Amino acid sequence: IGENFAHAFTKSQLGAGVFLPSSGNVFISVKDEDKPDILPICRDLKKLGFNLIATGGTADALNTAGIETEVVNKVMQGRPHAVDYMVDGRIDLVFNTASGAAAIRDSFSLRQTALMNKIPYYTTVPEARASVIAIQTMQDDHLSVRSIQDYQQDT
Repeated sequence: IGENFAHAFTKSQLGAGVFLPSSGNVFISVKDEDKPDILPICRDLKKLGFNLIATGGTADALNTAGIETEVVNKVMQGRPHAVDYMVDGRIDLVFNTASGAAAIRDSFSLRQTALMNKIPYYTTVPEARASVIAIQTMQDDHLSVRSIQDYQQDT
């Protein structure tokens, strides 16, 4: 529950033990159909001061759109790859949408490593968008704690 979606989503993540970073590196690897929709999210991340690290195709799309992005190998492409970066503490947030057998195999090791290292991991563009909204909320707003009855009185 929150005053708006941003507050409610932020609180839901905190309540679930997902601690979104306020700075650092975001790893992004999205399927082709998601590339146009991830661009504005990545622009917002850059405005918030994040660095972007992406696999080849995603990095190409971001760099072509004028969004500076470092390139890292997919797991199947050899080392150093995204999982290595996660284990080394170089990734603070992950956006990964996968399609195709090889990408889905890679996504398994990415998810597993993110879970083991407590790195927030989102698998859809709407989740990625919501996480950036939550980060903006944590940087800009004070989250309040109110009883359910207080929310009911406001309606």
